[in-house]
Amino acid sequence: MKRLLVLTLLAAVAAFGQADGGKQGKKQASQAKVLTRAEIDDLLTHPDQVLILDVRRPDEVKDIGGFPVYLSIQIGDLEKSLAWIPKDRTIIALSNHASRGGRAADILTKAGFKVAGAAGAEDYEEQGGKLTKIVAPAPSPNAKENAKK
Repeated sequence: MKRLLVLTLLAAVAAFGQADGGKQGKKQASQAKVLTRAEIDDLLTHPDQVLILDVRRPDEVKDIGGFPVYLSIQIGDLEKSLAWIPKDRTIIALSNHASRGGRAADILTKAGFKVAGAAGAEDYEEQGGKLTKIVAPAPSPNAKENAKK
């Protein structure tokens, strides 16, 4: 069922792309290096020198998993959040398959950050890497009462 949904979505995207007659043009591919599991693991041997910047939505981190320590800034908020990102660390820009991570790496590089490259959490796991699964906390028993106030 999931595979059928993915195939349907891919077909719709392809049809939409052809329907515009090429008027919108193609987005430029990221200039960022896509990191392998081995390269990520090597960078993580020096945790005090690396920052994993996860640009995915919280539900993606929860459903797919991620790294135990990371800074979460969604791609749409990245440019207005640059002041919050430490400049003294090498950054790995993380998304599911390195696409948004690549865009984030390009933004960061242009802003003067030291960027190792982009990475995909799902790609990392497929290459044998271990992701941390996040379990959402249970709602507070008083959540409904607090919401009414």
